[in-house]
Amino acid sequence: MTSLFFGFFLFAVAILLTFYSRLGMSPWDVFHVGIVNYSTLTLGQASQVVGFVIILLSLFLGVVPGIGSILNMIFIGLFVDLIDHIGIINTPDSIFGRVLMLLSAIIIMGFATYFYLRVELGAGPRDGLMEGLVRKLNKPVWLIRGMIEITVLVIGFFMGGPVGIGTLLLAFLIGPSVQFAFKIGHYDPQKANHANLLDYFKGNACHGDRSL
Repeated sequence: MTSLFFGFFLFAVAILLTFYSRLGMSPWDVFHVGIVNYSTLTLGQASQVVGFVIILLSLFLGVVPGIGSILNMIFIGLFVDLIDHIGIINTPDSIFGRVLMLLSAIIIMGFATYFYLRVELGAGPRDGLMEGLVRKLNKPVWLIRGMIEITVLVIGFFMGGPVGIGTLLLAFLIGPSVQFAFKIGHYDPQKANHANLLDYFKGNACHGDRSL
């Protein structure tokens, strides 16, 4: 569990680094900031609400989330608000500093993804939605993922979310960043066997039976 929560913490740091770079955010975070602009929610709370809705949609599509997916929904948002409240991340004065902040965020996101996926307790809620739509619509992953990302980006943009060069850099560099982190950590996602909630509690029940 330590690796799981460390990954969540790193992801929260990366989100705030992209936000305070003022160069643009990922499509989902553009959407989250858009929600903040039209509500009383904080950035972390907006992420939690969206995550909760996505998990419900995924369940409707037949995808049972993992315990890690639920914790992802809750704790990344909590960490975002906690770190932001402390106020240790601020926008640099120079454009060089802002670009460096954005690139650091991309690298951190890659390792954050590795740390929370390596425990195999479920991917993030948004990945579950993608999986459910791929099954339901019988379309390739790249098409479904692209449709989801473009949809939330456009909605977030019209709600005043921060779209910029950073949004493009995130789109092109987050994949290589995650791949690099997986290579460093010797993690093969194709061999991963993530447990959903049913598997998780079934496994705990079996361990409990053996201890009786």
